[in-house]
Amino acid sequence: MSDWLGLVWLVLLLIANAFFVGAEFAVISARRSQIEPLAEAGSKRAKTALFAMEHVTLMLATCQLGITVCSLVILNVSEPAIHHLLEVPLAWTGLNAQTVSISAFILTLLIVTYLHVVFGEMVPKNAAFSLPDRAVLLLAPPLVWISHVFRHIISALNAIANGVLRLFRVEPKSEHTSTYTLEEVASIVDHSRREGVLEDRSGALTAAFEFTLKRAGDVLVPPDRLIVLPAGSTPADVELSVAKHGFSRYPISNPDGGLAGFAHIKDLVRTTETFIDQPIPPKRIREMLTLHVDTDLEDVLAQMQLRGIHMARIVDASGTELGAVFLEDVIEELVGEIQDATRRQRYGD
Repeated sequence: MSDWLGLVWLVLLLIANAFFVGAEFAVISARRSQIEPLAEAGSKRAKTALFAMEHVTLMLATCQLGITVCSLVILNVSEPAIHHLLEVPLAWTGLNAQTVSISAFILTLLIVTYLHVVFGEMVPKNAAFSLPDRAVLLLAPPLVWISHVFRHIISALNAIANGVLRLFRVEPKSEHTSTYTLEEVASIVDHSRREGVLEDRSGALTAAFEFTLKRAGDVLVPPDRLIVLPAGSTPADVELSVAKHGFSRYPISNPDGGLAGFAHIKDLVRTTETFIDQPIPPKRIREMLTLHVDTDLEDVLAQMQLRGIHMARIVDASGTELGAVFLEDVIEELVGEIQDATRRQRYGD
């Protein structure tokens, strides 16, 4: 092979190496939230990119194999060509043949290393990090095709690598089985905040992690703190309670002393016109959920949202009522203090 053909091969191999490096970092750093809408809109490239992101282990193995092969071939093909081309001008210096050969080898090694590191590694890596979403759409389709062509070789190499890990009692994991625990995610967020790369001024992130650990009993309002209207209360009684306390929702007790439901001021606006001094009609008393005191707070929120109910009675294992939970109190655990809209209006007056 001629020396100039060797230089052509060097350029082609650097491009191939850059492709595998760029594809590797693109698959890792691309944001799924940006790719999924494109896939749902029918983009074939986006669908292929999602496949690559869902099979990271296979894609990384393909990239590693490609980078290794390109690097080895670069040394074997381009090094002799550049070495021979450099020997000609170095011979003009009058040095002996051995010194010329060693000098040409050192210069060749420096040139090839520089080209390989800068153009074959750093440039594509930085480009993939800077434009991950565009890079994965561009590079994922050919990468997936290459992984299918060489899947048997890659599978064999993966099997050997996993076997070596098991010899050292390390259980290999793929992207399908690798997950972060809540404690690990909290640790990552805490470390990022301490390093100054993540801000949590409102405390929302911390509150979200703490929220998953809380139960209904942590936010329930006990009976002695509840403002409960007795059975047979009238819209007029609700109006007096709103004027006195400023809340928009009030639990209604049943004859046995338990909570029968709750009244919302907006359900009684029309009723007050003609039935202000008559007992609140049963259809105007809203249903309450009944939840166990140990129900996870995230489940409490989910059930309230699913049923569209803003209040729940809390009971223990024997069915004894321990108090009530309001939707506002649950949400406050996530976003901070929330004031009842009726109270805000009252204070504004």
